Amino acid sequence: MTNIKHHLTDDVLLAYCAGTLPEAFGLVVATHISLCETCRSHMDTLDALGGVVIEETPKAAMSSGSLEACLKMAESMPKDPIKMEAAGKPKRQKSAGLFPAPLQDYVGGDLDAVRWRPIGLGVKQAILKTSSDASVRLLYIPTGAAMPDHTHNGTEMTLVLQGAFQDESDYFGAGDVEIADEEMNHTPVAVGPVDCICLAASDAPLKFNGILPKVLQPFFRI
Repeated sequence: MTNIKHHLTDDVLLAYCAGTLPEAFGLVVATHISLCETCRSHMDTLDALGGVVIEETPKAAMSSGSLEACLKMAESMPKDPIKMEAAGKPKRQKSAGLFPAPLQDYVGGDLDAVRWRPIGLGVKQAILKTSSDASVRLLYIPTGAAMPDHTHNGTEMTLVLQGAFQDESDYFGAGDVEIADEEMNHTPVAVGPVDCICLAASDAPLKFNGILPKVLQPFFRI
């Protein structure tokens, strides 16, 4: 995609390269990098710089049993293909579609494999399975429909996959990423000729301003 205007921040890319992002946010980053040559190039540069730092770090003596402990820890870690695929090195070829390879792995296919659940006013969501430190979901918002007015208890990262939305801060089209925090209060509205599909990760429940969204929030796990 060549029309991407809203990119990932340096802090997010550094955390992704270091492997310290929650899995949910890592999926959003990997999916964006699959679409965005600018952020993919920036990530490659950060990876290279990290390699230089490691090479120039003074060597330290290892205690006995360090290698065995390291290998045991590596075996217990979940196999995570996100970063490898986002860097353009997929495990296998995927059919062309709306979803890049990292997202297809979590969905189990492309758009037609999504198990949508309605949450009102034509809006649908599909919560994807990740680690419990953050959540990530696909959102389907019909053009002209608005998400309830809300702010945030933590960080929310939203990537547009199809269509566009607009809020008080700007216009976000396909490939764009919006990163919102506790200071942002907004009402995203799907705009344009096609319905909006987003991938959104958050590390805390949203803080809705209206009564009805607050009442329904526990049921929709938003």
